[in-house]
Amino acid sequence: MPSPLSRLLPQDRLVRAMSAQSVLSAFAEGAFITGEAVYFTQVVGLSPAQVGLMLTLSLAAAFVFSVPLGRLADRVGTRRSWIVGSALEAVFFASWFLADSFVTALAVLIPLSLANTWVRTGRSAYQTQVFPREKRVYARAYLRAARNAGYSVGALAGGLALALDSLTLVHAVPLFTSVVLLANAYWVTRLPEPPRPEPVVPAVAVAESAARPGRRRDPRAALRNRPFVLMTFLNGVLGTHQVLLMTVIPLWLVAETDAPKVVLAWLYGTNTVMAVALQVAAARGVATVTDSLRAQRRGALCFLVSCGIIAVTHDTAGWVTIALMWVGHVTVTGAELYQSAGQWGLVAELADPERRGEYEGVVGLGYNLGSVWAPAAYTYLAMSWGAAGWAVIAAVILTAAVAIHPAARAGERHLRRLDIAPEEARGTADTAEPPAEPSAESSARPSVKSSVKPSEEPALHDHTG
Repeated sequence: MPSPLSRLLPQDRLVRAMSAQSVLSAFAEGAFITGEAVYFTQVVGLSPAQVGLMLTLSLAAAFVFSVPLGRLADRVGTRRSWIVGSALEAVFFASWFLADSFVTALAVLIPLSLANTWVRTGRSAYQTQVFPREKRVYARAYLRAARNAGYSVGALAGGLALALDSLTLVHAVPLFTSVVLLANAYWVTRLPEPPRPEPVVPAVAVAESAARPGRRRDPRAALRNRPFVLMTFLNGVLGTHQVLLMTVIPLWLVAETDAPKVVLAWLYGTNTVMAVALQVAAARGVATVTDSLRAQRRGALCFLVSCGIIAVTHDTAGWVTIALMWVGHVTVTGAELYQSAGQWGLVAELADPERRGEYEGVVGLGYNLGSVWAPAAYTYLAMSWGAAGWAVIAAVILTAAVAIHPAARAGERHLRRLDIAPEEARGTADTAEPPAEPSAESSARPSVKSSVKPSEEPALHDHTG
């Protein structure tokens, strides 16, 4: 009889192997993130203002280079980018012991941020390439749940280092993270190479080159796919559920309700459990553009319900407030789960199969533009306008949920105009014969890399994710 743990694990061996890798890398990063404020201020010796400026500059660098790093991932290969980027992350984490000033800390953090961006781009593009269409979002859901579990365990490890109140132990955390990330890079080398899509030479590209021989503009460039850029921006707006979860709801609870502050721990715990346990269920059945848009509608509905529930807690008292805050947190977590599934499906379906990395770079660019304004705007609206502010937040989400539908359909038309047909029109060969599950005898000893042969894989896709 299968054990309770085995029932929770995915049956697909590649998904299982990549889930273990997700836990490993998230554990390493979570251990450092938990105590990074202490490390920066007490070990490196930075002021809080310097820490804030340093983090802002690193985010700006990642934003500027997101598309070029995506193009690099396409050129080098998504799996190789993932491996090399992970190794570079390990090197830069180990370099933290050299940082003793703002300048030296910035010299470590910016290349670390760029390496992390390269890793995320390569990893996301690889995950889309290596799985068949009908399994793609399901696999991403498992991997996201695994990463959440890894971050939680890593946070416990980092918290233990802080609880022991040993500066020497805190100083050793980046080195520990580096070692685990090196192990993670080796783990990725055991994964199979993704299949390469058949090259497409769009008639539009030939026509434009003939019409304008002196110009070298690429009609297939991801940034020229304006519907896709708009779609990623709207995904960023719909993804501002994280701002509610991490910023606005906690501030509202403390300043505008009579709920005890300890309820915040309960709310965060609920979100973590739901993210691990329910992400796969929320992503079930999402494969096509239509499926993905349905998931986006469900996520937006959860977001709107959460805004309405939280808004009324200003006038409730006692256990009623606590219960409503919890339900509001549950519904906004539902928005997180459905919106993530919808985003994965849309990006996978509407990106050029030959330029997965470049399109992932655009995803990062558009998503950040769609969400970077939200912490200041949502906080001001909720805390200054009260119920009216929550209504405005809901209106923003409703507008984005409506607008993403024509944007996605325009993205489909853009691919057709370039003679890059949507996946359902590229024939049934991609999904007709999914890789067979290995027998019990053959699965006893082989490495992860040998468990799924690249030739058997159908050809053909963040919280911070």
